[in-house]
Order: sequence, then C-alpha cells, then structure tokens
Amino acid sequence: MGLDVGDIESYLQRHTAKSLLRFITCGSVDDGKSSLIGRLLYETKMIFEDQFAALRDDSKKVGTRGGEVDFALLVDGLAAEREQGITIDVAYRFFTTERRKFIVADTPGHVQYTRNMVTGASTADLAVILIDARKGVLTQTRRHSYLAALLGIRHIVVAVNKMDLVDYSQEIFTQIERDYRGFAEQIKLEAITCIPVSAVAGDNVTTRSDRTAWYSGPALLEHLETVEVPDPAQSGAFRMPVQWVNRPNADFRGFAGLIASGVVRRGDALRVLPSGRTSTVARVFSGEGEASSAVAGESVTLTLADEIDVSRGDVLAAADDPPLVANQFEATIVWMHDEPLLQGRSYLLKLATQTVTATVAPIKYRVNVNTLEHLAAKKLDLNDIGICGLEVSSAIAFESYRHSRVLGGFILIDRVTNNTVGAGLLHFALRRSQNVHWQALDVNKVARARLSHQKPCILWFTGLSGAGKSTIANLVEKQLHADGRQTYLLDGDNVRHGLNKDLGFTDEDRVENIRRVAEVARLMVDAGLIVMVSFISPFRSERRMARALVEAGEFIEVFVDAPLAQAEARDVKGLYKKARRGELKNFTGIDSPYEAPENPELHLDTAQLTPEAAALQVIKYLREAGNIDVNSSWEI
Repeated sequence: MGLDVGDIESYLQRHTAKSLLRFITCGSVDDGKSSLIGRLLYETKMIFEDQFAALRDDSKKVGTRGGEVDFALLVDGLAAEREQGITIDVAYRFFTTERRKFIVADTPGHVQYTRNMVTGASTADLAVILIDARKGVLTQTRRHSYLAALLGIRHIVVAVNKMDLVDYSQEIFTQIERDYRGFAEQIKLEAITCIPVSAVAGDNVTTRSDRTAWYSGPALLEHLETVEVPDPAQSGAFRMPVQWVNRPNADFRGFAGLIASGVVRRGDALRVLPSGRTSTVARVFSGEGEASSAVAGESVTLTLADEIDVSRGDVLAAADDPPLVANQFEATIVWMHDEPLLQGRSYLLKLATQTVTATVAPIKYRVNVNTLEHLAAKKLDLNDIGICGLEVSSAIAFESYRHSRVLGGFILIDRVTNNTVGAGLLHFALRRSQNVHWQALDVNKVARARLSHQKPCILWFTGLSGAGKSTIANLVEKQLHADGRQTYLLDGDNVRHGLNKDLGFTDEDRVENIRRVAEVARLMVDAGLIVMVSFISPFRSERRMARALVEAGEFIEVFVDAPLAQAEARDVKGLYKKARRGELKNFTGIDSPYEAPENPELHLDTAQLTPEAAALQVIKYLREAGNIDVNSSWEI
C-alpha cells in the first residue's frame, strides 16, 4: 500500500500551522519535574518502541522506582543526573499533539543550579511549578516563582505532585493552593492554574483522574493545549539587532540578524541606533531568497538605500518609533556565580548583539525571596536578586524588559575569566543619563600636554604592602619634577585620609577604593599630567577597569614584585604583625588574596633591584615610550 502524497502534504501543512508553546518545569529538589515530562512524552506517543525498551532496561539498572518504569530517565541524560536522581543541566524536549506543538525545558531544582532555571525561563511563555504534596510551598518554590515573574512569564501552572503519596487528599491540595496564591498575589502573578497530579501514576497529567473526583479543573495537557499566550513580538514596532555585516563582494552590503519584533517591508524607513542615522529598506532577503517583507522570529539580511555606517551591535528600528538610547540604568540582577558581585566592579555586559563594559553601582537593595523585603547590600552572593544602578561605557539601544526580552535582558561576563556570572533586566534609563553630558572644552588634553612637553599617562604601581611601590614612585616623581614635568602622585595611604576615608578593607571597599582613584587618575591624564598611582590594588579586574578608562598606551602597569617574606621583613608600619595576630582583618597576602599582574608593562623585582635602580627602569620606559623627550639628563 503506497503513501498518499496529498495526505502527507496536508498533514505537514496542519502541523506547520499549529501554534507553539514554550514552557519550563521548575520547583524544588525531587519534586518530580523529569518524571512529569517523561510521562507527557510517553502519553503523547513521542517515544519509539526501541526507546521504551531501553527505558525499561535503564529503569532496572539506575531507576528509583524499584524496577518499575522510571519516566524521569527520559529527560535526565547526564550520568551524574542518573546517579543522583536529580536534574543538573537544562534539558529541552519537543513534543506535539493534534492541537499544539511544545518545547519544554526541564530545569534543575537545586539552589546552586538556579542560574540554569533562569536560562530556561528566558524564552518561556508558561511555567509549570511543581510542589511536592508532602512538603508544600518551599523557599525554592518562591524563588522560582519570583524569577518567573521577573522574566515576564505571566502564565503559571502549579502542579501539586505526588498526590498518590498523600492519598489524594483534597485538604492538602487546598492548603497548598491557598499558600501559593497568597505568595503569588504579593509578586503580582495572576494567571495561575493549580492542578493535583501524580506524575508516576499519570493522574491528571493527560486526562482527568477518577481518584481526584473533587477536582473540577482541566488535566495538565488539556490546559497546555488551550492556554492563550499572545505573542508581543509580532505586534510590536520593528526591532532587529545587527549580528553581522554581510559583504560578499564590493557590490553588496547587507545587515544580517534575527528580527526581535514587528514587521519589515521593502521601502520602510529605518533608524540605526545608537547613531540615530536614518535610511530606507532597499531589499529583504530570507533563507528562501529575496522577499517583500519579514516578521519577528525570522533571520534576514536587509540592504539599505543609503551608504551609512552600520556595525554589529547596532539596532535597526522603525524610524518613527525607535527604542531609547542611554548609558545609565536601573536594573534587576540575578547573580549566578560563587564569587560575589561587588559594588563598583566592572563587567562585560551583553545585550542582544551589543557588548559594552558595565559598572554596577550602587546596589540599591537585594530581595529576600521568602518575605519580599528589601535588604541593604554592598554585594550579591550566589542566587541573590538585587536592584542596582548600572553604568555602561558607551550608550546602547534598549527597551524595558517588560516590553522587550531581547532589548531589555542582558548577561554579565567576568572580564578576567570570561564566565557568565549574572543575568539582568533593564527597567528604565536614569534621568542623569539623559541630562548629564560630557562638556566639550577648547583647551584639551593635547594642548595641556604640549605645554609641558610630555605625553600624559598613568604609572600604576601595584604590589604587596612593603614591596616598595611608594618609595619607587616617589623617586620617579622627584626626578620628573626636577626636569620640569607636570606630575602628581596618588598614594594609597594619603587618599584614604580624604577622598576614600569612608572606605574599609573588605573586598567591596577595596573595589570602590580603586574605582574612585582610577576616575581621579583619568581626570589627571586629561589635565595633561603624568600621574603615579601607588596602590596595592589586589584585583586584576579593577586594574583592567582602570586601564579601560584611558586611551591605549596611557596606562602603564608597574608590578613591584617582592616575596611575601621580604615584604614582611620591611614591615615598617607593623601591619603584617597585626595581621598575623588576627588584629587586622582582610590584609592582602595574609587573609585576603593578591592577584599578580599577568602581562605588566614593567616588572620590577625588588628582591634584586634597589629602589634607585627600579626607578631608573621606569624612567627608561617613559623615554622609550615617548612620554618624555630623550634629551633629559637623569640622576638618582
């Protein structure tokens, strides 16, 4: 019997026309998320016979059901997940019914993997939050619900699982529903459906169960098939972050990207952000060739009628309804790394295809997910959620996350390790980002430097206490001054008597200490000075931040290197002795780390060099780099 081509084509057309629902399953540890998804896959006949045979064999070897079929193994693919019976990574699964297509993300329950839940929720339309009927609403339940609300998920299904273990008690279900709705009201979650289920037994998963005759609502699958989730991307104004400038030959220049929202047509007027330049669409190319239009969700290449500057990271938008452009924001940050977020530390911020340097300051407060109270904080630890001020190195095109996940959601990347350490949501631009502008001056850095016959720079002396930083810096400035150079020395102890007298020696305060000094040094470079900075500055991240504030070649890192034992032997202030006795906390080299420079411009080994010889090396570097003329005579 042959296949009817017409029937196949008709089936494919019906399948293509089905709507797609993206949802996540989340909750606390061992609430049955993987079992529930496995049951859905089985009941919707998305498992082949050989897969089911393998599942039976695996269930006998590593299952948690005493040899019975363990549906969780369909989703828990990592060896560590099977061994521990938990979910670690985000697992995506596709299944379909006659009414709808689904992509489900099974996200971890363990608190240390909350970052994986954020990843899965970032593209979801609906969240299925599982609650163990024996345990009720837990902290992780509240955390995941709060994150779902933050990430714009408005449809919540509360699946009260393991009802078989509480004899399908209506009283227990009702109490859990009451507790959850009380919390949901506080975080403004409204579209909530509570369903009593048993993932293992299949009760109320795909069909209504006789064991819960007291329950009159839909089964889980019925609700997933019928819930209406509008697509805001289709109705919004046109937005496309430029991912790639396509230049295959001299006659073609197109701008490729994924349309984030709206529709684009040939002839539409577009604005390029952040520059603000305008043009019109000349041609639209999709994967199937040239087209007259394209909609949200399509990857396209656009050509413009005018030759204007467009680069990766720019945003093409409807000319009459563009997004905002700013460099300072209020944002919510979900911290996802073991090393804390420190106020004042800089990170890389990636929003759509834009990547800029961002400084987090101030942290206004962090949120207690149990009580929702606002707590004062100078740092965010793993899984903390905080409301922060955010300043980026250059203006970016953005929208509130409430209106656009693409132009309102970002990640933070550690500049040293390149690890993704946080995720965030932009709320609005701070007023000062629109009202405070850099004032152009007629007398600039070049004019000031020319007057002193020098090229301004920062000599950043870093090293342990007692390594000789201030001694060498002082000798260098003394000789520069004798030759008529315009200089200033910012010394760590001196600055703490005034500008930074409010700061202690915690990691957070050390970060802020260096941030302030780096900003002052930048202004001094703009004044045309050769400025020496003598600070322990123990963290590479802050030294990189200071380097990024000035132009290439204007930051000279001088690593004043001395073994800890030798630095202690020079302990004229008695600080190491106090630290050894426990009287001085957070002392670098004793109970606080020092991150040595990896590629400093100058490495001065003061175990081998006298201060005078070290100073001469600095002077020689300045000559060779052209910061001072070579005709000067130096004597130390």
